[in-house]
Amino acid sequence: MRPVLPPWSGTLAAKAAAFITVMCCALAALLGVLVHVQVTNQTVGQARDQALQRLAQATQRYEAGDALRRDAGVDPPELPGELRELAVSGDRGTMVADKEGRPTMWAAGPVDGERALAVAVDYSQQARTIEGLDRAILWSSGLAIGATLLVGAFAVTRVTRRLHTTALVARRISAGDLDARVNDPRTTRTPRTTGTPRTTRTPRTGPRTPHTPGAGRRTQAGPQDEVAAVAAALDSMAASLQGKLLAEQRFTADVAHELRTPLTGLHAAAELLPPGRPTELVRDRVAALRTLTEDLLEISRLDTGRERVELDTEQLGPLAERAVRAAGNGTEVRVVRDVSVETDRRRLERVLGNLVANAHKHGRGPVVLTVDGPVVTVRDHGDGFPEYLVAHGPQRFRTEGGTRGHGLGLTIARGQAEVLGARLEFANAPEGGAVATLRLAAE
Repeated sequence: MRPVLPPWSGTLAAKAAAFITVMCCALAALLGVLVHVQVTNQTVGQARDQALQRLAQATQRYEAGDALRRDAGVDPPELPGELRELAVSGDRGTMVADKEGRPTMWAAGPVDGERALAVAVDYSQQARTIEGLDRAILWSSGLAIGATLLVGAFAVTRVTRRLHTTALVARRISAGDLDARVNDPRTTRTPRTTGTPRTTRTPRTGPRTPHTPGAGRRTQAGPQDEVAAVAAALDSMAASLQGKLLAEQRFTADVAHELRTPLTGLHAAAELLPPGRPTELVRDRVAALRTLTEDLLEISRLDTGRERVELDTEQLGPLAERAVRAAGNGTEVRVVRDVSVETDRRRLERVLGNLVANAHKHGRGPVVLTVDGPVVTVRDHGDGFPEYLVAHGPQRFRTEGGTRGHGLGLTIARGQAEVLGARLEFANAPEGGAVATLRLAAE
């Protein structure tokens, strides 16, 4: 079973800190070992040369019959056994060992056959030098690692903060806030004047060209990193989406307004037709077209965000019953727990009426509207909502797999719910059927 890591371990800052720490430790260890080996070899080499030089002098004094100095002797008891064996075998050698609790550099050579002449040189100063060097390496490595971590954490945190800001803006855009922008300072351009444009006079034979601010200037962009490039691309995408959405909204509003005039005339002409089945068909299609036009106009008003609610205190149970009676399609109303809500009665009845109408049009009966406190659910027993609608909400005129779409009713219902400050959710019941849930704010 793999261990469960904490959430912060997967962040870019944690990974960068771990990488910097490992690399700093590896580099500090490598440099420390190199310096330690180099200085130790140099120190030991100097002590060895000094010990061998004294051994040569002691050998000359011993062969001349002169008295040996205090640091020299034949077969001294403190001489390490390995070095004694080497000297008895006829070779000279050196070794660092303790003598009376102090580090000592020993040098030994053969004399008088199977005897060893040895010289002891104090090695305490050299040992303290190496120990001090090792401590300095450890302290300097620790300080270097700490400083590198601080600088690296500062640099990485700045990058991750910008990435976090970009991610937040992307989530706001996906939630529908197309005005959100990253506005990374590294993506801005600083204007720089390249010269004063000359004024020219043109004959007034045509329309005058309007003055464009900033004309005759050239902008220069500062250096951009990858995060700034992502932020700029996200801002550009949001601006493009916003422009397309605004164009779609303007088109919807223009089409709806342009259709109203001919539809009014068409409706008046249909009323003048003689009674009969063809007249009923014409009137029915004209009524459907008028309803569609009014829906388009309502959507265009919702898109502008200028709708204002007229709040009043209403009992939710009786209001839901009135909305169902107005729909006139035999929906069952169940009031589990009634509650007073502060809402716009007309808009709320519009939302409930659209949900009930959609359940009868695209689902199967029985259709049940349930009031449980500030939560209203409308459920049918049909095939349920399409998967795209449950995942992304209603979309205008969208169809899936060749089937009928859900029209504009649910789109208007969600828009009016947002104006009311309510939340409209769509789901499918486990045993089948579509479930629309409207959550209002109770008093």
